[in-house]
Amino acid sequence: MRYRSYQGFTLSSVWVLIIINFMFFIATSISSSLIYGLGLVPAVFLERPWTLVTSLFVHSGFAHILFNMLALYFFGRTLTMLVGERRFLLVYFVGGILGNVLYMLLNISSVLPVIGASGAVYAVAGALVVMVPKVRVALWGIIPMPLWVFVIVFLVVLSLPPLIDIGIAWQAHIGGLVAGLVAGYIFRRRGRYYH
Repeated sequence: MRYRSYQGFTLSSVWVLIIINFMFFIATSISSSLIYGLGLVPAVFLERPWTLVTSLFVHSGFAHILFNMLALYFFGRTLTMLVGERRFLLVYFVGGILGNVLYMLLNISSVLPVIGASGAVYAVAGALVVMVPKVRVALWGIIPMPLWVFVIVFLVVLSLPPLIDIGIAWQAHIGGLVAGLVAGYIFRRRGRYYH
């Protein structure tokens, strides 16, 4: 799925998601009360079910959105090349939503909003881990390693429960990652991607 502007310039789904995320970031920077209206608050989810999706576009600060969007750009472009834009979007949204569901199930009475695209990004990375585990990535742009090592060391370790104290929704990360691993397995088994 590609989006054309009036001048014929083509935007990929990855770029559209990045632009939407930054638009949400600008809006919540102008009015921080939007974070509570768009973020997923488990205790009041039934009153605001749309937040299962809108929370994927809200971020808590510039570093939060920057790292998520950089990961989305690099991982998203690769997954899109392998499976196409529709399947990429499916992995992204299903992973993000399932990550949020897992977070809710484990924090059903929480009144704090969970926000960010991390669960969705983890899903994209998880799919790639199964499909192309040996592809080389560079941690912080300087330390080369296979993708599967990157995911285990950088993504999973940073999502362990002890980090709850600093506000990381590790449940959403793990939920998204598992969804991505399953999607990658399905794609790989069905041969729906190119090497």
